[in-house]
Amino acid sequence: MDSVTLGQLDLQLLHALHLDGRAPFSRIAEVLGVSDRTAARRFARLRASGAARVTAVVDSRGAGRAEWLVRLRVLPSGAAALAGELARRPDTAWVTVLSSGTEIVFILRVPAGRAAPLAGLTRHPRILGVEAHRLLRHLMERRWFGRTSALTGDQVSALRPSPGGSTGPVALNDLDRRLLPVLAADGRAAYPSLASRVGWSESAVRRRLEELRRSGMLRFDVEVDPVALGFPTQCLIWLSVAPSRLASTARALAADSEAAFVGATTGPHNLLAIAVCRDEDALYPYLSDRIGSLDGVERMETAPITSYAKRVAPPV
Repeated sequence: MDSVTLGQLDLQLLHALHLDGRAPFSRIAEVLGVSDRTAARRFARLRASGAARVTAVVDSRGAGRAEWLVRLRVLPSGAAALAGELARRPDTAWVTVLSSGTEIVFILRVPAGRAAPLAGLTRHPRILGVEAHRLLRHLMERRWFGRTSALTGDQVSALRPSPGGSTGPVALNDLDRRLLPVLAADGRAAYPSLASRVGWSESAVRRRLEELRRSGMLRFDVEVDPVALGFPTQCLIWLSVAPSRLASTARALAADSEAAFVGATTGPHNLLAIAVCRDEDALYPYLSDRIGSLDGVERMETAPITSYAKRVAPPV
């Protein structure tokens, strides 16, 4: 990512896109009180610099896929190259380098009921150890507040898409298998471009995209580096929580402004969280005072995030 400074308009634009990743710039511009051209130009600048982009996210459970959380101990000299290899795989998401390159953590998405394909990893010369646990459930519905705190309540109401009513689960078809990778790379790709790239009519593409969104199978997210938002300190937190307190602990963490993700996993730790803070001085009391005071937390392990090779979308 190139160095870029986000102004208030940039923050408002990103918040608007978190509400509706495919909202027309004309609609966003009207709510923000700027011209269509200004809104489009500011987002183009953010995307070109690597500071932000819109990507399509498929509901893994609805698509019949399981998520495995894989943790690798690696030689630091090969961490960046290995993370890049993993990021280019179509079955990975959220490829993260931890602890100055001594670890890599990523998500593998495989058909439900199948084991994670780990044989190749165990033979890699720079991998010292492999752990894999099922990511059972995402336990945080809201977005991290740092992404969604730039608009007023009235602006949020004006930009939030109407519910429209869920159609329930839908089965993915051949059009989806062509369309979804294109939207993952560029969630704001125009309909004529989408139609051209997948070889279907524009009307069919538009209709199918709307069906996928109504069903809840497809949503749009904004990938933005917290560093650009002024939050350079990010940390993975593995927690061992008493089973009777697991749900209440997850709810408590999910409500914290520092929390960017909370999920339940198998393995020796049954809860995973990501904390995002302005600096280490803010992270320390969050770990010691906030998490340390939660009833039911028996053990905590932390690892600072060094870099991301992939969040959701494929690398460009």
